[in-house]
Amino acid sequence: MKYNPSKTDLVCLFRFEPAKGISTNECVGRIASESSNGTWSSLTTLKPHIRKIRARAFEIKGTYVKIAYPIELFELGSVPQLLSSFAGNIFGMKAVNNLRLEDIHFPKVLIKSFRGPEYGIHGIRKLFKVEKRPLTASVPKPKVGMTTEEHCNVAKGIWEGGVDFLKDDENLTDQKFNRFDKRARKCFKIRDKIEKETGERKGYYINVTAETNEMIRRARLVRELGGEYVMIDVLTAGFAGFQTLREFCHDNKMAIHCHRAQHSMMTRNPKHGMSMLTLAKFIRMVGGDSLHIGTVIGKLVGKKDEVLMLEHEIEHEIESHFKTKKHVLNQNWYNIKPIFATSSGGLHSGLIPQIMEMLGNDIVIQVGGGIAGHPDGITAGAKSIRQSIDATMRGISLKEYAKDHVELQRALDKFGYVHPK
Repeated sequence: MKYNPSKTDLVCLFRFEPAKGISTNECVGRIASESSNGTWSSLTTLKPHIRKIRARAFEIKGTYVKIAYPIELFELGSVPQLLSSFAGNIFGMKAVNNLRLEDIHFPKVLIKSFRGPEYGIHGIRKLFKVEKRPLTASVPKPKVGMTTEEHCNVAKGIWEGGVDFLKDDENLTDQKFNRFDKRARKCFKIRDKIEKETGERKGYYINVTAETNEMIRRARLVRELGGEYVMIDVLTAGFAGFQTLREFCHDNKMAIHCHRAQHSMMTRNPKHGMSMLTLAKFIRMVGGDSLHIGTVIGKLVGKKDEVLMLEHEIEHEIESHFKTKKHVLNQNWYNIKPIFATSSGGLHSGLIPQIMEMLGNDIVIQVGGGIAGHPDGITAGAKSIRQSIDATMRGISLKEYAKDHVELQRALDKFGYVHPK
């Protein structure tokens, strides 16, 4: 346990629970061994040069252990190989009842082998000409089932009402009722028309998630149509697909919005799996330009500390005063740009002041049902969101601002300030 990590070591923070009859030292030894170059028996092939690059547990505090991995164990620039190492077989070992990868610290040499986001926060703001306020996005609801024409009509209302980004939801790709190519061609024509009418830049997080070759074909079509952004369900597509898409987007100066669908299969159990913080670090390193982090007050699971921690990590670094610091590892991001945190899931106009108070202005506020459910329709719903943001930035209460903004008043009449469950 008396090991001082090298500056080139990758360090993982695990929470562990030994199985019955397994001591703490044996348990953490098994984790380190199985995730690097050990196995269950003694080996005649374990030569000194191989032993030298084994993983080492070097700090245990209660049920938490830090394990250092020499950089020689890894293929630079490959998330799949990294995850196969310290997020692979060890989670199925009988020696542990529960095991959770809480955090990772990447050494500089590994960070430098990834490109990171194409634009990041400042680049996206410049590209879409929005300097200070939060950006906004909306998913046409119902999220699947609408025809292409219905989808595009909703898109028109969303953009006309002042929302910056149209967004496909995670399970809308290329179904019979709404084909990808047709949707893309129609929506970008509408986008171009509304940009001329409003003088505002508009974007579309269009979901290109598919088999990798098809995903790249879809991204290429988006580029040909003048789109600057694509969306990927980063976990269901896999990090290999994500990395391939990132390379295409780098070559074509496109941004990537990352939906985290499936993350709760790994992150929701506090005793086993992987933290969302860990996944967020990988997504920033590979090159997402925006990522969902939750809302605290919306419909999805996510405690305040976790959501704030995610925002801090992807938008800059976790400061030394952050109160959950004992369970996180500081990360210098070097050349990797900060990315937009996207707050989504059960939001409406009445909740926006709370979101902005918690997360600041460098966020994308995504509202679906809170726009589609507005009593006066889509465009009015979109306007109510912009009005709520404007009021908050001016320091005016929503109740006061709504006196002269009927769309906001109607939204408050319906939704109030309720937190969806």
